[in-house]
Amino acid sequence: MLRMPELLPDAHLKTIEWLTKGELKALLAAGMTTVADVLHRVPRRYEDRRISAPLASLVNGETYSLSVHVYGAGWRFAHKRYYEVTVGEEGNPYGTRLYLRWFNMPYVAKLIATGMKLSIYGKVKAYGGKLTMSNPDFEVMEEEDAGLRLAEIALGGAAVPRTEIGVGGELVHTGRIVPVYRSVSGLVMRRYRSIVWRMLRELARDIAPPVYDVAPAYPYREALQDLHFPATQEASHKARMRFALSECFLRLFRVTWRRRRNQQSRGQITATSDGYLEELLASLPFALTAAQQRCVAEIRADMASPRQMNRLLQGDVGSGKTLVALCAMLLAVESGHTAALIAPTQILAEQHYRNFCRFLQGVDVRVSLRTAARADDTDYLAEMEGDAAPRIIVGTHALLYKKNRPSDLGLAVIDEQHKFGVLQRESFINCGNNPDVLVMTATPIPRTLTLTLYGDLEVSVIDELPAGRGEIVTALRNPDNTKRIVAFMRSELAAGRQIYIVSPLVEDSEASERKSATAQLEHWKKIFPEEPMGLLHGRLSADEKDEVMAAFRANETHLLIATTVVEVGVDVPNATIMLINDADSFGLSQLHQLRGRIGRGAHKSYCILLSKAKPGEPGREKLEVLCRTLNGFEIAEEDFRLRGPGDVLGTEQSGLGAVRFAEWLSDARLIHRASREAARILNVDPQLKLPQHISLRALVADDGEAAVVG
Repeated sequence: MLRMPELLPDAHLKTIEWLTKGELKALLAAGMTTVADVLHRVPRRYEDRRISAPLASLVNGETYSLSVHVYGAGWRFAHKRYYEVTVGEEGNPYGTRLYLRWFNMPYVAKLIATGMKLSIYGKVKAYGGKLTMSNPDFEVMEEEDAGLRLAEIALGGAAVPRTEIGVGGELVHTGRIVPVYRSVSGLVMRRYRSIVWRMLRELARDIAPPVYDVAPAYPYREALQDLHFPATQEASHKARMRFALSECFLRLFRVTWRRRRNQQSRGQITATSDGYLEELLASLPFALTAAQQRCVAEIRADMASPRQMNRLLQGDVGSGKTLVALCAMLLAVESGHTAALIAPTQILAEQHYRNFCRFLQGVDVRVSLRTAARADDTDYLAEMEGDAAPRIIVGTHALLYKKNRPSDLGLAVIDEQHKFGVLQRESFINCGNNPDVLVMTATPIPRTLTLTLYGDLEVSVIDELPAGRGEIVTALRNPDNTKRIVAFMRSELAAGRQIYIVSPLVEDSEASERKSATAQLEHWKKIFPEEPMGLLHGRLSADEKDEVMAAFRANETHLLIATTVVEVGVDVPNATIMLINDADSFGLSQLHQLRGRIGRGAHKSYCILLSKAKPGEPGREKLEVLCRTLNGFEIAEEDFRLRGPGDVLGTEQSGLGAVRFAEWLSDARLIHRASREAARILNVDPQLKLPQHISLRALVADDGEAAVVG
């Protein structure tokens, strides 16, 4: 018997002779170019097809994996032509019969012959007094000459290995734990699974992981086999945890590398005196919370150091992050530097500008606004060049343009940093000579993930809300009974208040019964024809969104019908009701962000969750969590528990990119193990010059997210 050629992980798929042109085209179109790309595509789940049962015990509607003998086969016709195979237990020709039927699959007739032994998997259905299986998965289990010859012809000739048709006792699709993958356009699941199986069989024996082996006791090749075709459920779990550790290590290694690089970056001393800061605090009609005071102290200590500050300011909606950022900016201004804040939208930049001006009425510090709308503002340009240049600048992406870039930047503040691309953030920071950097986010993150997401930054957390904020009441209601809700909305509108109404869709869809914003606009116009309304959704241009929000903020419109684009938006203290349609269709943290749009003033506010979810259903459980607490960090932990790390972090704001093995995201011990190993390597070899660390040096050289498994 000829020895199979050995495949290497980096072998291009074009070099594999047994892949057909169609298969190669489908794999390349799906983004796979090498053997490693295919083998690093992780199964979504597994089906346990090992379970067998006596045919006499089969139950209608249940799914089984069975070993059977073929007693007859032939074409049948009833409404449509199909191929039927009669099977039973081997050695029992008069026992229970099961009828296997294949529709629109004529090639099956070339694969199955009387006398064969098959392994089959499918759902049993009682039909016309017979037990049947429609289009079951199957494999030939015996090396009978006729069956093998026909099978080889059907699958492309004698070059097809026997393992692909299930002969020789090596089952791929039945009789074992079977991997189920995300679909690949142009390839049926069975064929894709066979390709993975054959690649694993031909994979070279002595191969190392593509980057760094953090788990050498469990060989990489063996782990790949257990990942795709495990002998037991325990083996698949062990393999997934092995690769989860590797993925976690590679991400944390980059984080640790960046943190040490940041710690070595010399910056500017941007906190030399507290005069402006003390003037601000003395002029405020309230005191900073203890959490705000702690964060200001942490930031000030960094700014007083000659190394560059790289700090994250994390706080719940309405916790007072903007005021903490202003305190830091005043420290930079008094040290003789410019401080600039960049926001993702014009409406947010204008809000920050107004708040800064309001806070600084008793402090002699100039504040200036720079957005695209002021592109031709010659007075602003003269300000920038004159002696009276503003020391605090608030702007949007306009600050990235050469003529608008702030000079002598000592502190760069980035609001909602996940809304900016990496290059945009770097361009802003490069306005100065290694300025201190403060990034802000209102997205609560589970504590176990802080190290993973922001391990390269120092983290300050505002974990309490300021006093004097309006109370928020959250209630869960059935949408079929809205008379009392409408009456309550009418009373709030009569008192001069404003209302948000949020829906999951922009327009109605035949594929979904969920409410849409456009349909809701017409619905509420009929109920409140005298009230001016606005419509806000993601299909509007940036200028149109700003115009709609500006009208709502100015109380020119009283109801704002919207999608989740208001999740992160401006303060409208007069808005006291947040009505959310189909609330169970949103993520828990997203609902919390939406609720954060109200309660911004002194008025009592109300978040009304409309949902038909019944008690005990997952959608209902998350809504009950929201009714129980206003604490964003507690909600983030609950969201993490209910949905799992993959769903919670599969959003652009996570900053994680693609996660292959979500297990590590919720395993604090694994995260700390990976972190310790990363620190150990950099302590021993900080420049990564040792031969065993060359691949790690290449990993951090491009400083992008690595899509690798090892």
